[in-house]
Amino acid sequence: MTIERRESQHTQQAWEPKPGDRVVRRPRQDEIGPVVVRAPVRKVPTRVLASPLLIIYAFVGFIVVGTLLLMLPFTQHSGEVTPFSVAIFTATSAVTVTGLVVQDTASYWTRGGQAIILGLMFVGGLGFMTIGTFLLILIGQRVTLTQRLLVRESLGVNQLGGLVQLTVAIVLVAVVIQTVGFLVLLARFLSIYSFGEAAWQAVFHAVSGFNNAGFVAFTEKGGLGEFQGDWAVLGAMGLLILLGAISYWVMFDVVRYRRFSLFTLTTKLVLTFTGLLIVLGALAFLAFEYNNSDTIGPMSLGDKLMTAVFESVSGRTAGFTTVGFEATRQQTNFFFTSLMFVGGASGSVAGGIKVNTFAIMLIAVLSTIRGRSHTSAFGREIPQTLLLRVLVIGAVSTAFVFLVALTLTFSEVGVDFIDLFFESVSAFGTVGLSAGLTSDLSYWGHAILIITMFIGRLGPLTIGLAMARRTERGLYRFAQEQVTIG
Repeated sequence: MTIERRESQHTQQAWEPKPGDRVVRRPRQDEIGPVVVRAPVRKVPTRVLASPLLIIYAFVGFIVVGTLLLMLPFTQHSGEVTPFSVAIFTATSAVTVTGLVVQDTASYWTRGGQAIILGLMFVGGLGFMTIGTFLLILIGQRVTLTQRLLVRESLGVNQLGGLVQLTVAIVLVAVVIQTVGFLVLLARFLSIYSFGEAAWQAVFHAVSGFNNAGFVAFTEKGGLGEFQGDWAVLGAMGLLILLGAISYWVMFDVVRYRRFSLFTLTTKLVLTFTGLLIVLGALAFLAFEYNNSDTIGPMSLGDKLMTAVFESVSGRTAGFTTVGFEATRQQTNFFFTSLMFVGGASGSVAGGIKVNTFAIMLIAVLSTIRGRSHTSAFGREIPQTLLLRVLVIGAVSTAFVFLVALTLTFSEVGVDFIDLFFESVSAFGTVGLSAGLTSDLSYWGHAILIITMFIGRLGPLTIGLAMARRTERGLYRFAQEQVTIG
């Protein structure tokens, strides 16, 4: 705080305090003007991001804005106003980084429309809490304790200190990874397209890939299927998808410690079970589709292996595919339904119940079968309260998915239940794989999927926030009594 003495000019001009000045006392006889204190600039705590419900409101706001923008005539090739049902479905799919579409992205939307979709994907993948906190830091606002708690839960981390620095790091890492992905894809696309087209395709698919959004803007009729056997494109896309699906916290942990024994339990579980699910998915896809002439049957063994690995990486979280899942066998679709339901890691851009939840659930089951009274993994015991949260998320998510599939059977009469169930889980897991039904569904079917994508993106997070804020120790406990089960 600095004290300044203001003296009136010899012209006897009236003195007026500036904004922020505060008169401390009247001047003495030997002083000409009043002594004032220049008020220092203070960071005022803001109530923005103070409520968990604001996350939901923000996603709804982004969907509304995206819908209004996509309805403008310049966004689609016909030059007419986009139908509301198409605009809101596409906006919801982009904000929730799902990738289900009712109109082909490349042929229906203009470059302007695709740019709007790209922006929605970037915001939706990074997350409102991360972007909001980052903007507060940029404008010099304080991040309150309540906001830090919300950021902690939305990122899926346990620490409370250093969240501001972590938020800045997340934004920078996301931008850097997508920039590197853009450069790699650009180098490959320059041999196929003109520079302008190659640059656009590279930036669109780098953002779509890292955010596990599943939107494809290739002008070729087969979309990503035209790049079957292309190690550069599929390798770059697969790596972007994998990095986006394991969460920033896991990436930071790996870079910081570089030794598996030093990783946190979260990182160990994510890396172990992500690798396990990728291997199982690739083996299942290869086994079920090996002789399928409509998918990978005519390919060489090397291309079959690469396709199987890519489909396993993408089919669990992102929804990119080089084969049409309307042509895959029912065994493949059923197995991938399970992978989509699990999804990616907590705090990542992917949906589903999260691989962390699945890992703890599986470990708890195995511990119970082995007769252990406590659940542990990698030398660490898992708290009982966490096991209860896992049980709630798994049970509620399973019930919701079956309810969605059952509801679709009433609006989509005559469609096989296995296909409706596949679409339901794909929407809930924000994956974007489709058995070829999405564009053919009725208006009611589209409305159901819109709600499912929204709940799938925010449902597990909202449940986790609610349980984290309401956790309390009881003042008393009832007497225990055994119940016959099994």
